[in-house]
Amino acid sequence: MTDAHKTAAETALRTTGGAPPDDVDKAPIPLLEPREGIPPVVATDEALAEVVAAFAAGTGPVAVDAERASGYRYGQRAYLVQLRREGAGTALVDPVGCPDLSTLGEVLSDTEWILHAATQDLPCLREIGMVPSRLFDTELAGRLAGFPRVGLGAMVESVLGYALEKGHSAVDWSTRPLPEPWLRYAALDVELLVDLRDALEKELDRQGKLEWAREEFDAIASAPPAPPRKDPWRRTSGMHKVRRRRQMAAVRELWTARDRIAQRRDVSPGKVLSDSAIIEASLALPVNVNALTALPGFGHRMGRRQLEQWQAAVDRAKELPDAELPQPGQPLQGPPPPRSWADKDPAAAARLSAARAAVSELAEQLGMPQENLITPDTVRRVCWEPPGDRSQAAVAETLASYGARRWQIEQVTPLLAAALTDTPAKP
Repeated sequence: MTDAHKTAAETALRTTGGAPPDDVDKAPIPLLEPREGIPPVVATDEALAEVVAAFAAGTGPVAVDAERASGYRYGQRAYLVQLRREGAGTALVDPVGCPDLSTLGEVLSDTEWILHAATQDLPCLREIGMVPSRLFDTELAGRLAGFPRVGLGAMVESVLGYALEKGHSAVDWSTRPLPEPWLRYAALDVELLVDLRDALEKELDRQGKLEWAREEFDAIASAPPAPPRKDPWRRTSGMHKVRRRRQMAAVRELWTARDRIAQRRDVSPGKVLSDSAIIEASLALPVNVNALTALPGFGHRMGRRQLEQWQAAVDRAKELPDAELPQPGQPLQGPPPPRSWADKDPAAAARLSAARAAVSELAEQLGMPQENLITPDTVRRVCWEPPGDRSQAAVAETLASYGARRWQIEQVTPLLAAALTDTPAKP
């Protein structure tokens, strides 16, 4: 039994139980104002140079956060970047006025960055020249430590005993000038990140999971940018209703036209045309604009010119030769859906059932979500096409080839090897 197994079996500390610290009142303390007040928004090269100098002279890790305008603007660009470091205080940087923050990224390149849910913010930070070489993800740390709720507000409350202001996370951060309450909220988001990081590091160390967390953080920091998604139109909400290839072509044409317009206007695609409207038009394949107008999502509020452009997209799909119509499904990358395993390969289904049960039990013992112990996709791949000799060494090598970290391989290899050897081999 590892240290992590032992500590997970002990009485949970406040950090994993969700209660406030012992040295504060039971009710969380509202955090209403940043320590040094709301800093001015940095939107000029001169002001940015001052921030760069201040943060270069600071000490310790740097807390970083970014605000996007999801649901309002096209793409996921950053519209505000918040930073805090000992000796430098808090800075609020406007990437619209200062679109290149590479000089700031460079002076912090050897510093540990603290982010909450790092994978959400790293893509937009990378776009403006900010790429960490080392990081600490407080959300992921909370998952590994067994917190029942890992949102920033919940973590700050349960670990540090403070209540963060809520209500501005989903606003339109492309608004200029940004209202003062929003700026206060943004500054408070990084106010306690360093304190939260320090407390979580102690808790992970207590549970024997600190090295595990460091492996996870290193994997995030070193991961390359995600490649563009293939056939993104297939992710249109309601796509499961579309069965015929001609209808699928209409989805593709409408989605592509909408995306082009949204990008040109810099608005969220959903504000141009809803997914449900795309599906309705694709299922109906209207013969003309009048028929299109009768469909949900294409009502009287939509102008004639708009209606004509959507009808033109439908018409393009209707005129395509059969050879150019999309295929019903994307080529499978990896094993088929587990629900079909019992029919396709009963032995593989038995292996998967045994492996899932073992992983679930171990995750519960360790006090963490199953998907953080090992990804479900990795388990499926190993069970569908297991290594030839089924030895622990071969299983470990297979897990590594799928990107599993060393600590994950050490924990789950014995379980998966047993699940593979205790069930029949593929004939």
